[in-house]
Amino acid sequence: MRLLDTLTDSLVELPPPPEPIGIYVCGPTVYQRAHIGNARPFVVFMWLARWLRARGHDVRLVHNITDVNDKIYEAAPGRSAARAREATAWYLEDTEGFGLGMPDAQPLATETIPEIISMIEELLASGHAYTVDGDVYFRVARFAGYGALSGHRPDQVEEQEPSPAKEDPRDFALWKATKEGEDTSWETPWGVGRPGWHIECSAMAAKELGPEFWIHGGGVDLVFPHHENERAQSLSVGHPFARIWMHNGLLRFTGEKMSKSLGNVATIREVLDEWGAETALVFFLTAHWRKPIDFSEQTMAAAAAQWRRLSEVTVADEHPPSPSWDEFVACLEDDFNTPEALSILHRWHAAGVADLLERGLDVFGLPTPTRVHKAHVSFGMRFEDAVPGEMSRKVPAHVVELLEQRLEARRRRDYATSDELRARIQAEGFEVEDTPDGSRLVIRERE
Repeated sequence: MRLLDTLTDSLVELPPPPEPIGIYVCGPTVYQRAHIGNARPFVVFMWLARWLRARGHDVRLVHNITDVNDKIYEAAPGRSAARAREATAWYLEDTEGFGLGMPDAQPLATETIPEIISMIEELLASGHAYTVDGDVYFRVARFAGYGALSGHRPDQVEEQEPSPAKEDPRDFALWKATKEGEDTSWETPWGVGRPGWHIECSAMAAKELGPEFWIHGGGVDLVFPHHENERAQSLSVGHPFARIWMHNGLLRFTGEKMSKSLGNVATIREVLDEWGAETALVFFLTAHWRKPIDFSEQTMAAAAAQWRRLSEVTVADEHPPSPSWDEFVACLEDDFNTPEALSILHRWHAAGVADLLERGLDVFGLPTPTRVHKAHVSFGMRFEDAVPGEMSRKVPAHVVELLEQRLEARRRRDYATSDELRARIQAEGFEVEDTPDGSRLVIRERE
């Protein structure tokens, strides 16, 4: 399998199965209900993990939760810890609603404080960091490769966190001394405080996956400064860190970036309640993971229509020439091309290739489609003479009798009896479609 790596801007090939694949994905900062844009990395990397497992890899997917951060303090002054716990529960509940299962680990920053302090101590000891009045900063000038991930030249990096106490405006915080109104803090050799955002992920990734792992993922908005700083910290303590950096495109609200600050958001919960998990998953399939995706009533309605089609397949008596699972594998192995995979699913649906369709939908956590068998029955023709023997055996004898009675009623133009018999057939789990040329018995079944 080949995946595009942000650092090298090239396709990097994963090793063949059963090589273990560690994946670390940056999760949300929990201070309010997560919006649907926050769900994109969750869904994309849950899909990727499912696919790699299906191909024979031993996968460990880690999706962290940032539960100590400036945004939480601002959202809930004096009760940030309680707000973080509440919002974490919301996020776990909402993402579980996609029906994809959950990551192998979802570490919290607050549960990784010893590892964070230890990593900062290493950076201080090596001269990559320094303390100022209880704060600890990373020396950007000491890391020669700074800017390689994001394409920023080191001499053009703008100040990230203004402070006159810093040696260099480019330096960023590893630890912040406790300020008035902040209700979470920890003791360290350099004073009481709490971690900066970037060091949290470096420490959580190392704790869960070790010093080196295959894939680091997250939204493209995290390339700089978050992932650039993660990489600098981790490499500076001797961790090889991620071999591939994957950055998914952002979700845009009718063409504009979706964000809480702009107020143009729909929460995960709202989307799942209104459209359902299946429609939401099909929506995410429609765009390549690296590209932006537009969220609107129109795009969701289009996804809903696609799911309605895919959720019911008319079984073909004969397959078209050489329907192949290999073409589906090829498009996912080539940079995880889900729009192409979705196109193949629609072709299999149109051709009535139910077995391949079911297998493909399962990759993305979509339920088995209803198999629909249709038989054309002329007014007065016996049912057994109109349908294949295999299909006939799937219909109970009393339903066959009801259908024949209804056909006879329609022949006599006794529509009251015909309607009554239709209702009785429907109560048995079957439907009847009437056409000018006759009637079709529709059998829907999940196998």
